[in-house]
Amino acid sequence: MAAQYGRWNFDGTPMPSALPDCVGELLAPWGPEGRSRYHDQEAELLWFPFETTERRPRKQPMVLDCGEVLLWEGRLDNGREILGMLGASEPSSRSDVEVIAAAWSRWGPDCFARLTGDWALSLWIPRERRLLLAVDILATRHLCYVVEMNSAQWSSVPDPLILLSGRDFALDEEYLAGWLGAFPAAHLTPFREIHRVPPASVVTIRPGSVTVHRYWDFDGKRRIRYGNDEDYEGHFLELLRQSVGRRLRSSSPVLAELSGGMDSSAIVCVADQLTAASGAPKIDTVSWYNESEPHWNERPWFTKVEAQRGQTGLQVDANAVRPEADDGSAGFRCRPGAIPHRDPVVEFMLSRGHRVLLSGIGGDEFLGGVPTAVPELANLLARTEFLSFWRRMMVWALVQRRPWIHLLRDTVRAFMPPSLIAFSGQREIPWLLPDFVSRQKAALNGYHRRLRWMGPPPSFQENADALEGIRRQLGCVDPFPGHPFERRYPFLDRDLLEFLFAIPREQLIRPGQRRSLMRRALRGIVPDAVLNRPRKAFISAAPIRRAEQHLRTLAASGSIASEEAGIADAAKYRSALHAACAGSDIPLIPLMRTMALEQWFASLSRCGMLRARLIGSSSRRSTDQRGGSRDPEPAGTGEVTQCRV
Repeated sequence: MAAQYGRWNFDGTPMPSALPDCVGELLAPWGPEGRSRYHDQEAELLWFPFETTERRPRKQPMVLDCGEVLLWEGRLDNGREILGMLGASEPSSRSDVEVIAAAWSRWGPDCFARLTGDWALSLWIPRERRLLLAVDILATRHLCYVVEMNSAQWSSVPDPLILLSGRDFALDEEYLAGWLGAFPAAHLTPFREIHRVPPASVVTIRPGSVTVHRYWDFDGKRRIRYGNDEDYEGHFLELLRQSVGRRLRSSSPVLAELSGGMDSSAIVCVADQLTAASGAPKIDTVSWYNESEPHWNERPWFTKVEAQRGQTGLQVDANAVRPEADDGSAGFRCRPGAIPHRDPVVEFMLSRGHRVLLSGIGGDEFLGGVPTAVPELANLLARTEFLSFWRRMMVWALVQRRPWIHLLRDTVRAFMPPSLIAFSGQREIPWLLPDFVSRQKAALNGYHRRLRWMGPPPSFQENADALEGIRRQLGCVDPFPGHPFERRYPFLDRDLLEFLFAIPREQLIRPGQRRSLMRRALRGIVPDAVLNRPRKAFISAAPIRRAEQHLRTLAASGSIASEEAGIADAAKYRSALHAACAGSDIPLIPLMRTMALEQWFASLSRCGMLRARLIGSSSRRSTDQRGGSRDPEPAGTGEVTQCRV
């Protein structure tokens, strides 16, 4: 993790002399290892390093031979391959930013598609009066920007764009709807005028114009076919080892989440194999447990992995960790849900010098964690292989003990427009205002899309849709200012995902064999008890306790901030809280998200930033799933906030 900031005054207006210090005060927590600066007649670029991969990186901002100025933060996984294509000598002595500079000098914007890893960069080209902002295929590194009449600014975190602007910003209703429904679209921020660079995209800014271009996407026509299961297993294991090895590259000790599930256990066990082969010390682990939650006590499972590796990690009793009281001293929060609290994991990382945390996000989504027959059956139906479709449907029906007509219904419904059906997982949120729901139906429903008969196989379409969900989720993973560690996701490696998207669906999941490929490939590596454990349950009493606590602080009557914003009905919201506390069937995730939204509105009000009502839904041009743009949405209501230094 590191932080970058830049400002470009189109008309050459001199920068405020206090700008570096003001920005430094806001970004230093994310880049505490100093500050460096580039400035010319029009632009100023600031760099705040926090190095995680190299001990002696090249100083930034980096001025290239042709005068371009480069800021790069992240981890480049295929630097040696790129240097090989460039014909460079001594690749081991090159830092990541030097490799990026060489790639840009050779290929220009075409280089972005060749970069594998987690990264974000900005490139100021003075001679062309052009600015490029680009991020990796998942946008794991955030890069926010705002373009005004006479200037453009960009930053790793939005705080300086908001707090130093001296202007008003409207809240983005589509973002708030996405937050309540699942996760907001990856290019949105809570503020309408502030954008995020979308995944796998490059933003080109010139005076008077902003264009967004997707530079790379997965190939829906790619197929990988082998003659036997062993070849699939070997290829998968090779790519998983490569992915974990890439993410072990660190200038400090590495920490990994170990939840007791198959994904985190696989990462830790494969990492043990790699460190044993290289002679490096084993990575550390952190595990959460809660013995008061009968459905969420993972201790029996992660201790089996600890026993196999002969090393006990940090074990945190979730029941003993309480969020700090929200006394209003936290100051500005960039989004709903960004609530600071005491975190024993961060304290552990500080004590051990960890700067990298490995996470198992993505394994469940792309390795058959959900035992559904629909993608496989949809593939057969789209190929009009009706006899094979019927036979496989009968097999799945027998294994799942479901009527075959239900499987047929679910498969056909997947091809139907969402407007005609209430698709699986959709639940009414009774306290939301009908007008708000009508305006923001797509965001509230997680941007659900139907399968298409033509084009890539339905299973590929399902994977692409799941990937967009992951991208939206990562957009809500905030860098932690108290200790700006870097999260890494081995199951979201580009090479591994390309493989998983191209192999037959039957390799990933089979009737009665959830996670079939993963279980087969990791036999003898991950403890059998973990590989054969039942699916993890996520039933928890914690949301009910939070609802009870929120009710105690909520006035018995009167409006709430979400009602004044045109989002929720106060009376129905209070009724939902009481119903949840009584054990009724209430959609708990949207309820928790509404609570977080109320807390965020309160924090904005305390900071003097909440002013007036929502004045319009998102009217900016929105980047779609392919990097193009949608027509502006009709004006609705949005909220205005006033931001001052």
